[in-house]
Amino acid sequence: MAFLSFVGRVLFVSVFVLSAWQEFNEFGVDGGSAAKALKPKFDVFSKHLTTHTGFQVPAFEIKFLVAGAIALKALGSLLFVFGSTLGATLLILHQLIATPILYDFYNYDIEKKEFLHLFIKFTQSLALLGALLFFVGMKNSTPRRSSTTKKAAKTKTT
Repeated sequence: MAFLSFVGRVLFVSVFVLSAWQEFNEFGVDGGSAAKALKPKFDVFSKHLTTHTGFQVPAFEIKFLVAGAIALKALGSLLFVFGSTLGATLLILHQLIATPILYDFYNYDIEKKEFLHLFIKFTQSLALLGALLFFVGMKNSTPRRSSTTKKAAKTKTT
C-alpha cells in the first residue's frame, strides 16, 4: 500500500514538475514565454483586485513571479513525493495564487471560445487543489504511531 501511495504521489506531481521544468528551460533573461503570457493577465487581475478591494498591488517584474512559481512547484513537488504536508502546502499556495490569474474565464463572454477553454482549465486546477487539500486533511487525521505504544507492548511480553 505504501508503494502505491508513493507512485500516486509521483504521478500527481508530474503535472507540477513538467510545468516547472518547461518554465525553467524557457526562462531566459526576461522570464520567457510564461512571463509574456502572464503579464496582461496579471495586469487585469491587479485592476480587478484594486477595483473590488481597494488594495493596490505593488509594481514588480513579472519574471520574479514566474521564478517564484517555478520554485514553489519544484520544491513543493519534491517534498510532496516523500509525503510531506509542507510540500502539499507549497503546492496549495501555488494553486491559490496561480489559478485565478492564469485561468481568467470571468473576463470573457460565455459565448466566446476562450471562456470554455479557460473554464475547463480553471476547474481542472480546482481539482488539483482539492486533491492537495484532501491529502493534507488525510495526513492530519491519520493517527501516528507513538513510541510509547511499542514500549508498552514490549513490557507486557517480558
